[in-house]
Amino acid sequence: MGSALPIGDPAPADGALPPGTAIDATGDFGVYLHVPFCRVRCGYCDFNTYTATELRGARQDQYADTLLAEVALARDVLQAAGGVRPASTVFFGGGTPTLLPPGDLARMLDGVRATFGIADGAEITVEANPDTVTDAVAGTLAGAGVTRLSVGMQSAVPHVLAALDRTHRPDNVATAVAAARGAGLDVSVDLIYGAPGESLADWRESLRAALGLAPDHISAYALIIEQGTKLARQIRRGEVPAPDDDLQADMYELADGMLAADGFAWYEVSNWARGDAHRSRHNLSYWRNADWWGFGPGAHSHIAGVRWWNVKHPAAYAQRLAAGQSPAAGREQPDAQARRLETVLLRSRIREGLPIAEIPEPRRRAVAGLIADGLVDGTEAVHGRIVLTLKGRLLADAVVRALTD
Repeated sequence: MGSALPIGDPAPADGALPPGTAIDATGDFGVYLHVPFCRVRCGYCDFNTYTATELRGARQDQYADTLLAEVALARDVLQAAGGVRPASTVFFGGGTPTLLPPGDLARMLDGVRATFGIADGAEITVEANPDTVTDAVAGTLAGAGVTRLSVGMQSAVPHVLAALDRTHRPDNVATAVAAARGAGLDVSVDLIYGAPGESLADWRESLRAALGLAPDHISAYALIIEQGTKLARQIRRGEVPAPDDDLQADMYELADGMLAADGFAWYEVSNWARGDAHRSRHNLSYWRNADWWGFGPGAHSHIAGVRWWNVKHPAAYAQRLAAGQSPAAGREQPDAQARRLETVLLRSRIREGLPIAEIPEPRRRAVAGLIADGLVDGTEAVHGRIVLTLKGRLLADAVVRALTD
């Protein structure tokens, strides 16, 4: 059911932003819609998701109406602060958004449109399990205004899917992609590498299969073992091996080479797109520290330097909103030092890079050493930006430490 919420200050019952919050109404505004339902919990997953037996009275068939109550509350909060503006991106994440009827997703999107407006050319993404996408589902989503489907492929190799507790059939990935294409949607596929028992040859096969689908965008994430998950317990008991860092590094290098050869370019450490137009604009808004409102249980939000997070369980979330209260569990306003650290952490991960001027003055001396170690592109640094090399992407955390410690 996900990791613990952060510890922060109490959030007001009406959700009001702190007095004096200055919203840049000309900046991008992202909307994240969390759908916390899954048929089965994957062994590696630490997201705030719930199977049918864990809902404790919360109802999937009422979820769209519940979430739209938070949308209405957000309108009141942003109006009071002078910051209502059209959504530049909308992202349905989960969980498995496509476990809900597509009409419910369309109604949620219509609620966002009626409340805030949606900017011309907005990117609107729905995450999907391959087994839940049909021609009818894709057609309904496209008709509602969705522009992009993100398919949870993870692997093309059955024993790797089994190690991850993924239940979809590998051939249904192609079916889902074909349905999305038939509806005129852009397509992204998500992959995970480093699962127990996965070899470099297995990973190569998954990459070949993903490229064979001719998607517009590919995400490839190294498996991370989160405490409290089934996979963490299996590793602790010695039932399966922990991920091998060196093998994962080899897998990343293989992915970057194969994707580049097929016309993809990296734009964030774990993300590649076939041209700038196919980058995930919603996720870029996170890395650029733009404003977004996350709707749903456990969702996080950021508006004008204020961060908050909702109660985790769908039942508690519904109860708060039914009582006319904000579902926010807590919030914080990071100070200037914390914001600088966050800027370095986020902006250094993306291809456009981190302006050297954003690095605290005493740490700028570290840049020369990072260039000498082959972690930072020297030419880009001359032009005032920190851009990671391939080696630097493999050691991104070390680069951040060098620029902040």
